[in-house]
Amino acid sequence: RMPNTNMIQTNQLTKIIDGREIVKDISLHVKKGEIYGFLGPNGAGKTTVMKMLTNLWKPTYGTIELFGETLTPTSYEVLKRMAGIIEFPCFYEHMSGRENLRLHCEYMGYHTPGSVDNALKMLGLLEAGDQQVKRYSLGMKQRLGIAQALLNRPKLLICDEPTSALDPAGRKELLDILTAAKSETTVLFSTHILSDVEHICDEMVFLHESPGGTGSLHQP
Repeated sequence: RMPNTNMIQTNQLTKIIDGREIVKDISLHVKKGEIYGFLGPNGAGKTTVMKMLTNLWKPTYGTIELFGETLTPTSYEVLKRMAGIIEFPCFYEHMSGRENLRLHCEYMGYHTPGSVDNALKMLGLLEAGDQQVKRYSLGMKQRLGIAQALLNRPKLLICDEPTSALDPAGRKELLDILTAAKSETTVLFSTHILSDVEHICDEMVFLHESPGGTGSLHQP
């Protein structure tokens, strides 16, 4: 039997809320070492799928496998090998960017000298590292979220609209960072910007909204 090289595999993933199908029959196959684009308009259900992949929401039907292991409500160990930014990243606003990242390292049990400064530098936040996060722009907070997600060098990174708050130059820089991370991190990121997907993705899938308001997949 051939080994399963999929980092993410879903089978007929479906989510129903208050009697309404939000997404239906979503089957993803994301291979190790890929940058996988999850493209679709706002409201199509991209965030719903990502919340299920990170165990924030439970599927109504269907199954999820991460790293070849079936995701269950008590899958805690598998989540340590991944990182995600779902919707808007949250921080302690009264603390600095550097302090937020150090705190993240502490509760993740990840203590590598220089890792916080390296992450700030990589995302162009080294000079702003000692400013309170409440003084950050929306784009800076988005960058800090990516820095936090990459701190513990995850094997799988799931990002929900990571470029949405950035200007064109910032978007290009972030896409270059995701490309560089590919050497050790498989990346799934959602966007409604086709050019972002074309720029860096190895594979992509389009989540469209059907007339009934249900998100379903289209493979280009």
